[in-house]
Amino acid sequence: MWRKTSEYFADHPERLAVARVLVENGLNIKNESVYCNEIEIPVVRIAQTAKVDRRTVIETIKMINKNEELRTIFTLMRSAGLSLREIARPLNLGVLEIIPDDPRSVGILAKASTILANEGISIRQALTDDPELSPEPRLTLIAERKIPGELIPKFLQIKGVAKVSIY
Repeated sequence: MWRKTSEYFADHPERLAVARVLVENGLNIKNESVYCNEIEIPVVRIAQTAKVDRRTVIETIKMINKNEELRTIFTLMRSAGLSLREIARPLNLGVLEIIPDDPRSVGILAKASTILANEGISIRQALTDDPELSPEPRLTLIAERKIPGELIPKFLQIKGVAKVSIY
């Protein structure tokens, strides 16, 4: 889906930036307005985030509405809800972030969670970016406690894993 969106906005890089903000934040479009689930977001706020003017946001919405496939996707898109990623540190939770070589690799989540389970570390939340929606998909596991740095080599041995960060 992101590939199609990129192609659709290929001649309009500023509008592509707006589409990226919408996707990354799970924002949806209803008629000519932008929403986070049921809360309307002013186009000026989208413009500030995308570093464009509000007219660019309005034109992006119009372009999306003209394309049936994108209109359907952007109308139905919803925010996934609370992510513990940003508040993990003050809550003394561990964060494991995995960037895959190929986001369609099978078994990365299963093997990473097995490594944590073998260490007696429980997973509080798993967040995966959809490779069709996210230009830079990643897997983020939020654990009940800090993850030991010595586990990094084990995670890097998982087939399909390119990079690992623990914080």
